[in-house]
Amino acid sequence: MYFDELDLSDDILDALDAMNFEECTPIQEKAIPPILEGKDIIGIAQTGTGKTAAYLLPILDELSSGLYPKNAVNCIIMAPTRELAQQIDQQVEGFGYYLQGVSSLAVYGGNDGQRFEQERKGLELGADIIIATPGRLISHLAGGHIDLTRTSFFILDEADRMLDMGFYDDIIKIASYMSAERQTIMFSATMPENIRKLAKNILHNYVEVRIAVSKPAEKIKQSALLCYDGMKDTIVEHILAPSKDKNAENPLDRVIMFASSKQKVKELTRTLKMKGFNVGAMHSDLEQKERDNILYEFKNRRISILIATDIVSRGIDIDDIQLVINYDVPKDAEDYVHRIGRTARANREGEAITLVNHKDWSYLLKIEQLIEKTIDKPELPEGCGEKPQMQSAAKKFQRRYHKYKKSAKKLLHKGKN
Repeated sequence: MYFDELDLSDDILDALDAMNFEECTPIQEKAIPPILEGKDIIGIAQTGTGKTAAYLLPILDELSSGLYPKNAVNCIIMAPTRELAQQIDQQVEGFGYYLQGVSSLAVYGGNDGQRFEQERKGLELGADIIIATPGRLISHLAGGHIDLTRTSFFILDEADRMLDMGFYDDIIKIASYMSAERQTIMFSATMPENIRKLAKNILHNYVEVRIAVSKPAEKIKQSALLCYDGMKDTIVEHILAPSKDKNAENPLDRVIMFASSKQKVKELTRTLKMKGFNVGAMHSDLEQKERDNILYEFKNRRISILIATDIVSRGIDIDDIQLVINYDVPKDAEDYVHRIGRTARANREGEAITLVNHKDWSYLLKIEQLIEKTIDKPELPEGCGEKPQMQSAAKKFQRRYHKYKKSAKKLLHKGKN
């Protein structure tokens, strides 16, 4: 379907033309019509499917109609991280370029008192759309800096991520400040029980739109390197070696490496810097200004390798990542999909390499089950050692488990007699 087949205003269509957007993605095609009809919806779609435009376009179209109060906060968009809030704000500017009088303001934590004061003044002056992280919005509500009683649209982007971060009660509290007549829109990459519970509490007679959840792009070349923990740093150095060649025809200068904790990110960053690699770190201990600067440097190729926690596994719009390395296997199979979804975007090709030790083998099996694909497990690079036999280790564990289970049954039976 083409955007001009939807019931969108000419000003919105002009902005889409200027951005070379012609055809809707599946989530946009299915979500925009019911949103325009005023229905509550929950959209299930992973990162990179165009879900931000799926809710922004109809909301901007509605707000540009002139039917909403000029001195009210007409729309609240919740995002789990500051980076995603900033990105949504930028997209509001792009899609709303030709609209008259539709304003937006991003509100997020991790800043100094001066930023908070600027936000307070901005909120008191009023804006049609507020894009906020939950904790920061709660702070402004507690201070009486914002009135949500006339808010018409409540949008939750990456709702599952917000719940994973412990924001369930904050979201319920924020919703309690709004009129029950509002239109509520939720987008989530997954549909666990806590998302269904949240939907039941804040949505009314909602439409569910579900698009191809949890399948990595076909153009991602996936592989798993089976290894011992002590091998990992050597393997990573071997993989990243081409990034040091400044004269290479196709330089390796767009790499994201994910680690399971901020401590591991810090350790890897120190180690690789000492080895002469051009790396930057992204984790929650950094101030907002530092995080902004790291992302800016990475986007502009002044940093070749970004080492990060899952803080950048969703919602960061960098289209030309060549390689994703999972230093640790994510315990949640869905997180694997989001991590490797940073590459092969916008119809490009990409590669994802995951380092797997014995304790992570079971997590890899869950990932393969989720994506319905066996991930290639090649030999380790030359000089990195021989890969361990994970399958035999798994079978050995399974045999021991059944042996202990059998023994336990015998003891239980004996006890009864």
